[in-house]
Amino acid sequence: MTTRRLRVGIVNYLNSKPLAWGFIKGLHAERYETLFLPPAQVADRLRDGDLEVGLIPSIEVQRIPSLRVIPGPCVAATEEVRSVLLVSRVPLTQVKRLALDENSRTSAALVRIVLDEAYGLHPECVTRRADLEAMLTDCEAALLIGDPALHVDRSRYLVFDLAAEWRRLTGLPFVFAVWAARPGVADGVEAHFDESLRFGLAHLDELVRETSAELELDPVLVRDYLTENLSFDLGPAQREGLREYWLRAHRLGLISEPRPLELAGVEA
Repeated sequence: MTTRRLRVGIVNYLNSKPLAWGFIKGLHAERYETLFLPPAQVADRLRDGDLEVGLIPSIEVQRIPSLRVIPGPCVAATEEVRSVLLVSRVPLTQVKRLALDENSRTSAALVRIVLDEAYGLHPECVTRRADLEAMLTDCEAALLIGDPALHVDRSRYLVFDLAAEWRRLTGLPFVFAVWAARPGVADGVEAHFDESLRFGLAHLDELVRETSAELELDPVLVRDYLTENLSFDLGPAQREGLREYWLRAHRLGLISEPRPLELAGVEA
């Protein structure tokens, strides 16, 4: 009898490639079926039972009941992240409407927190496809995430890096995405996700070469982004940052009262 492979949702952004590189290159292919989706779709399909494991926006851990976070790998930033940007064509005090990237959920909450706590601003928020020029036609500012943000011409706009803004607010790193699993799935598979990340970091030259060509980005920028801007370990400081983010999102009414972080394979 053939055992069905576990379905894993992978975000097809550069920031996620090191975590998923092992799976992309066939590591544990006999056990996992990989699907490449935008982050919001990974969360929705994990919620609906169409996936067993997914790399999901960190806020969705609080919105989807009973998920367990796989410890170790994550997508985080300690200072500037470069790929989660508030882009404005006017000074922030003049922003009345903010276009939110339709692929974003964690950053959509983060930008509201930053604008509220750091600037005392509460613009009307509308959801848009990730096209900066189109987003700014009827909105003064836009939230752009992932690969499109890496292509922003910063000489044309006011640009605010949201990980850096979070750091100034809290002194903590920010966790954008985590591997999460449905109940009964994660126990015993945690090591495979750590192996995938270690495989990606061990083959960084190949990863940079392939992704820089695919995205038409300078290989130096890609390497710096993956090694200097991003971090991939859900350590104690990252967990503290995650909890603080959930608390502040709750204060703004963006999630219910936060549940404790529940890690797969770790006794409560």
